Parts: sequence; structure tokens; C-alpha cells
Amino acid sequence: MRIALIGNQNSGKTTLFNALTGANQKIGNWPGVTIEQKVGYISNGTHEIIDLPGIYSLSPYTLEEALSRAFLIQEKPDLIINIIDATSIERSLYLTTQLMELNIDMVIALNMADMFDKKGISIDIKALSEQLQTSIVKISALKRSGLKELVDIIESQTYIKHQTQSIFRPNVEKIIGHLVSQIHQDHARFIAIKLLEKDPIIESVGLDIDKWIKPLEQSYQQDIETIIASGRYDYIEKVKSQTFVRLHHGDHTTELLDKIFLNKWLALPIFALIMFLIYYISVGVIGSLTVDFIDGNVSALSSWMFDWLRNIGASEWSASLVADGMIAGVGAVLNFVPQLILLFILISLLESTGYMTRIAFFLDRLFKKFGLSGKSLIPFILGSGCSIPGIMATRTIEGQDERRISIMVTPFIPCSAKLPIIALFAGFFFPNYAGFVSFSLYVLSILIILLSAIIMKTFFFKGTPSAFISELPNYKLPNLRYTVRDVYDKIAEFIEKAGTIILMSSIIIWLLTSFSITLTYGVDVDESILAYIGRVFSYLFYPMLGDLSWATSVSAIQGLVAKEQVVSSMAVIGGLSADITEGNVILNAPIYAFFTPASAYAFMTFNLFSAPCFGAIGAMRKELGSAKKMWQAILFQTGLAYVLSIVIYQTLTFIGGLL
Repeated sequence: MRIALIGNQNSGKTTLFNALTGANQKIGNWPGVTIEQKVGYISNGTHEIIDLPGIYSLSPYTLEEALSRAFLIQEKPDLIINIIDATSIERSLYLTTQLMELNIDMVIALNMADMFDKKGISIDIKALSEQLQTSIVKISALKRSGLKELVDIIESQTYIKHQTQSIFRPNVEKIIGHLVSQIHQDHARFIAIKLLEKDPIIESVGLDIDKWIKPLEQSYQQDIETIIASGRYDYIEKVKSQTFVRLHHGDHTTELLDKIFLNKWLALPIFALIMFLIYYISVGVIGSLTVDFIDGNVSALSSWMFDWLRNIGASEWSASLVADGMIAGVGAVLNFVPQLILLFILISLLESTGYMTRIAFFLDRLFKKFGLSGKSLIPFILGSGCSIPGIMATRTIEGQDERRISIMVTPFIPCSAKLPIIALFAGFFFPNYAGFVSFSLYVLSILIILLSAIIMKTFFFKGTPSAFISELPNYKLPNLRYTVRDVYDKIAEFIEKAGTIILMSSIIIWLLTSFSITLTYGVDVDESILAYIGRVFSYLFYPMLGDLSWATSVSAIQGLVAKEQVVSSMAVIGGLSADITEGNVILNAPIYAFFTPASAYAFMTFNLFSAPCFGAIGAMRKELGSAKKMWQAILFQTGLAYVLSIVIYQTLTFIGGLL
């Protein structure tokens, strides 16, 4: 028997796979891709079990989802083991409702159900099985309990065989039934629903789908994807209401802490204080101590490399390329790795305590007033590491309008790529208040997100925000193992980007800065190719900088490639324009002498809110569904950033003049 093991990420799927198969497994890659494929055997090798990638749905938004779906449809396994995280039941059951549409037998492994005892909630397993018409085995993958029962039901094949379930509203089910009758293929119900959802992979099989979709959209005043998603969540809520029983109020410690952290008067001030401390520690007090130290070492390495290359006979231009282009460019970004490590550690520790999920639930009511929901906070939190996973995380938001708003405003969160810009300018112009200034930009980003949401809700997206459905975890001590892994992954990704995209961009900047239009090497930077290009853009940036700085203008435009490249570009240009002797800080270069605290804050603001890097733009294109909507998002983000930075510069300059 071939068995497919499938479930959400972090549902305990890998733990269950390892527990079932032990050493009797092999690991390779899926054909044509680098995603890991795990295959193992249970019951003395009589049953093959395939560990499919962790996914949240069978819609092909990601490569993992496309692989899992293709395997289930094309390889036709005999059985699906759907592992469900009982502590995130709604999210897990969303995938389950899609698996139920396939013509494949399924057994549900209900993992971590014992955690509900602490919450004072009891699950009626028998009733849940009857509602889903699927066999359910209660397990704990970590404690290895219930695994024998799971294996026994597989070997005896006494599990409930597949039955078609009608989970949507009658008028939707009527159309699905009509389509099913005309689809002469396996998994006809699954295909019919995907046709309604306008799935890009499923072929139309010669049916005019639009004539069925338009009446539904007119009837519900929603797009078809929202109608289907809402139908799934309505069904899940119905199942939950009939199978979950609250016995008592749950964990006493959690209740006590909630009285403080989720108090209607104290919750927001406490949240603001926590985020302030995170930025104060990572960018201010401790984090800033590391920048000068690393910067000095990078500068020393650059000088040593230049001298060493010249001594062994290298030409001046090749020595400068390595020292002033590659080492200085990449090193300027790596200066801020310790600050990023601190920031990621603090945020990851906060997430693992369960606080972030609970504060998201609290903010749901506030966010609804702005066309968002508490679910939008999750992409914002992920966006603090990188905008790309933050944008992708908006898939968990059911409402299409709410999801589009969240996609467009998630890049406004200060991500790891923007932190070097903030840390550089805040540390140089506001040395005693770097942490406070950094936090002020975080607060500004939240305010601009809410303001932008109001604008888009009022004029463009008028849909109703979706409900925030989530099982709230109890407070717990931080998981150091999770924190180390999470921080390592994020820092590794940051360094990988520095070693690839930023390195290549730094070389290009060096070339354009070191050569004139006639390709003469060693010219003054003001006569370089880059200077001529930059002067065209300098007029655009003059209202927010107060100076026609070509160097700053081209560095800001470099942010479209990668926001880290802004600092790297400034470092290469500044290093070639003059020797920096005072502390080896980029902003000591004479070419940046025009900066004032007002223009520095305005420049940070522009880079915070302007269109994100190419990678994030690509993610927006995919999630928004069209190039047109992507360009609308880019124009909105960059236009808002431009106007806002000008207003800030002019206002601060005016106030400074009065003082």
C-alpha cells in the first residue's frame, strides 16, 4: 500500500514520519526540483509512506503545494494520512476539506490533542469523525502515543472509506454537482471546485465556467474564491461547534497574564513598550556597539587587501575592484549582522511565548475598522524578517479585498534589509537616541499602514474583513531550539543575499563609479558614468534632501534590487570619492556632507515606504494575480513614500529654522 502523509507546516508531520518509519527511510529530491523527498516504510516494509511537503492548501500558490497536489492526483496513493494540529484546528481543517474532495481514502491523525486539556476544551472524537465521515486517531507524535492504533487501523484497513461530502451552500453545491456530471475524470468533485476557483493549472475541460461563476458572484457580492473559502470556513465552524466542548476556563497562568497583556486599556501601551525595547536593544544600546567594531575591521581588511594585491603585481583597478568594490560593498551590509541577530532573537523569543498570536487576536477588533483583521498582523510580523514570506503569508486571509490591502502594505514594515539603512542614519545623526528614532519609524510604519488601509478601503476595496479564526496558544517559556533555528535561517538568508545579489550590484556600482563615459579609469567620481546617470534622478530627490546629490539618488534607486544595496552603494561611492578617516563611517565621506538630521530622517522614510526589492515585487505580482495590480501597488507605495518624505523634510526643516 502507498500512503501519502500530508499536513500543514509545523503540524508534527516530520516527527510522525520519523516515528513511523525510524531508520527505514530514504531521502532524495523530487524530480526536477531541490525540495527534499522523504520515503519510508512501515509494518516491515509492506506499506510505503511518502512524506509530502508541508502545505496549507491544494491551491498551487507555491512549489510545495503544486508538488503535493500533483502527487495526489497523478500518483494516486491508496491512502492519505492527514495530520492535523489540534491546537490550530481551523487552519488544519481547511486543507482537510480539500483532501476530502479527492477520491482517495483518508485517515486523520489528530496530533497534540492532549494540549486541549490545559485549555479546558474537550474534543468529541467520535462526533468529529461522524461530521467529517473520516476515521480519526488521536496521537502525540512527539510523545509517540497513539501510533500503534494508527498503524493497526492502516494494516486492518478498518478505516472509513471515502465518501463525498457536501459542505457548501445549496446553490453552490448545485453548480458543483452539475459540473461533476460533465467531468469524466478521477477526482471530478475536486476538479469542478478548482474550475470554479479559476485554478490556473486545471484545464477547463471544454466547459463554459463563467456562466456559472457570474451569477454566484452577483448573488453573494463577492469573488468566487472568497465564496468557496468562506464556505469551507463556515463548514469548519459548524464542525467545531458540534464537537468541541469547553469544560473550564483553561490554564490559570495564561488567564492571569491575559488580564495584564490583553487588558483593554493596557494591551496597546504594553505592546508598544515591548516593541520599543526590542528596537532600543537591537539598534540602540547593544547593537550600535558592534557596528564601529566590525566596520573598522572591514576597512582594515579592505586596505590590507588593496596593498597585498598591489604588492603581488595586481593592477590598481583590479585591486580597487576587490578592496573598494567587493569587500567594502558587502562589508558595509555585514556590519549590521549583529544587530539583525539581536532583533531576530528578540522577535523569535516573543513569538515562541504565544504572545504575538494573542495580541493579534486582541488587535482584530481595531484592525477591522481599517479594513483589515487580526490575521493581517501575522504577515506584518513575518515581514519584519523579510517582506517576501510576509506577502506570501497573506494567503491565510480569506477576504480578497482584505488580502490585497495586506499584500500592498506589508512591505511598509521595517524588514531586515531596511534595518542597515535605519541603523546607519539613526546611529550617525542621532547617536544618543538611535533606538528611539528606529522605534519611531516602526510606529510611523504602523500609522501609515492603517492610513493606507483606510484609503484603499474607502476608494478601492470595499469588502468586509474576514473573521479572525485561531486557536490561541497558552503562554509558555520561549523555545530556545525554535529560536536558534529561526534566527539561523533568517541570518543565513541575509548573508546569502549579501554574497550574491549585493556582491554583484557592488561590482556594477564600482565599475560605473570608476570609469568615465569614455571608459577612462580613475576619473573623479563626479565625472563617472554613474554620476551622469545620477544627476538625472537627483532633481527628483532634491525636495526631500535639500541637495542635488546624485550619489544618494542612485543609491536609493538601488533599493529596488535589494534594500541592503542602498548602504552598500553608498559605501562604494563614498569610499571612492575620498578617504574616510573618522571612524570609517560611510556618512563621514564628503560627498554626503550635505545630510542634516531632517534629510536623514526623510531619506530613511523614503526607503522604508518605497516599492520593495525585486523579490518582494515578484511576490506581490504572484499574490495579487496580475501585473496591472502589481504596478498599481508599486505606484501607490513609491508615490506615498515620495510625498511623505518631502513633507517630513520640509516640516522638520521649517521647525529647525524656527528653533
